[in-house]
Amino acid sequence: MGLSIRPFEEADWAIVGPMFRAALIEGETYTGDPEMSDAELRAYWLSDQHTAVAVLDGIVVGSAHCGPNRPAQGNHVGTASFVVGAAARGHGVGRALGEYVVGWLREHGFRAIQFNAVVETNTAAVALWQSLGFTVIGTVPAAFRRPNGEYAGLHVMYLPLS
Repeated sequence: MGLSIRPFEEADWAIVGPMFRAALIEGETYTGDPEMSDAELRAYWLSDQHTAVAVLDGIVVGSAHCGPNRPAQGNHVGTASFVVGAAARGHGVGRALGEYVVGWLREHGFRAIQFNAVVETNTAAVALWQSLGFTVIGTVPAAFRRPNGEYAGLHVMYLPLS
């Protein structure tokens, strides 16, 4: 069967919700509160214009959501968030989701993509986004507190689409 990307379906939440909560608990990539309610978690993950899942051999192993980075005068620049289940990391799932999101945003008329907060110590994500053409256009020093108490910078990353 292999890896495929498809739009999110209601039944996917049973896997995507716990996967996203696990990433929040891990505390290395997202600034969200791992104690938020399931309704709050769901509202956040499904808040954008489009949500997709990565399916490997019939099993949901990752998800992404994307849409405008800002409303009104800023809605021509897209953004996205990604989560990949721990067991599927390192198997091309993040790349497949990233390529899908770049294509989706381009097809829907976005002029660029801006990631607002890529943790600089998340070197796998930084390398992935750079391999897809994103550049670091700035770093907010010590803006992210890691679970071990150390601070890391948050990169703002950018990819022009037009």
